[in-house]
Amino acid sequence: MNGYEYRRHRLACPCCGESTCAPLPEGVPTGQSGPRLIALSGLLMACFRQSKRRTALFLESLLGQPCSVGLTVKHQAIITEALRPAYDELATTLPTQPQLGADETPTKQAGQKAWLWTFVASTFTLFTMRGSRAATVLNELLGENFSGVVMCDRAKMYWQLGRLQWCWAHLKRDFQALIDSSDCQVKRLGHDLMRPTKRLFREWARCRDGTITRRTLKHRLAPVRREIEHLLLRGLFSGNPKLIGMCRELYDHREWLWTFLDQDGVDPTNNLSERSLRHAVIWRKLSFGTQSNAGSRFVETTLTVIETCRQQSRDLFTYLTDAVDAHFRSRPCPSLVTKP
Repeated sequence: MNGYEYRRHRLACPCCGESTCAPLPEGVPTGQSGPRLIALSGLLMACFRQSKRRTALFLESLLGQPCSVGLTVKHQAIITEALRPAYDELATTLPTQPQLGADETPTKQAGQKAWLWTFVASTFTLFTMRGSRAATVLNELLGENFSGVVMCDRAKMYWQLGRLQWCWAHLKRDFQALIDSSDCQVKRLGHDLMRPTKRLFREWARCRDGTITRRTLKHRLAPVRREIEHLLLRGLFSGNPKLIGMCRELYDHREWLWTFLDQDGVDPTNNLSERSLRHAVIWRKLSFGTQSNAGSRFVETTLTVIETCRQQSRDLFTYLTDAVDAHFRSRPCPSLVTKP
């Protein structure tokens, strides 16, 4: 996988006995692994969700490359260090984005509960693993002056951001739960809310594929908006405790239901964020989380690079190889802020 073998001439001084050796060319790693081998090892662990033991077995069995579990751990550390400058650059850019999809999922670090957050911008995705699901994580990542729109579920830690788009896919599931209720009053309101919601999704599909403009979408959804808000008021004053809480929350923050009508680039759902988490959730179920802080940094860094390369149509293996090669040569890591 390295492609080259370097032999350095070594001599010992006949007088003092001191040994001297020729230096390696610039960019040549001091260990036995080159950029392509390290990139492949990282790809197997991060993208293809293989354990360190199976990664070592793959390299030995298929490539004839002697490898131990300890060597894959070393590869993991090198990959994290090589990619971290690109990751930090994306983290710095995150607060400047006009629209972000946000979501989080529980995980484990060293047996303790942790949370993996994802933030999806138009050209990149950023993951971060934290020990908390609190709003302080948003303050650290987005800052106090963030002015963009966040597409999210109705989790309350997002409320402080001010400009939100609540996910209609989540709302549709909530309305279906009302329909499935044994309470006839709850069931009826669920059916009444589901009808305009399905119309909303039909009109949004036409806007998304370019059949209608967003201005036309806003005009066509005006009666839908009035109908849904009227139904929420009906639930709010129904006297039914199964309806009052949900309907009050939705009606009091009803402007967060319709942000997508006024701002280009904002979707009515948070599907992009949920899709970005899918690979991470499968990985978590196979690995049961991480065992150390170093493992968590590897996960958040490589997941960020994997999703961002997919968004930007970059070849992931080529990017990993270039990043490791730049690390060995003490050169800047290839940027992920803009498309190649």
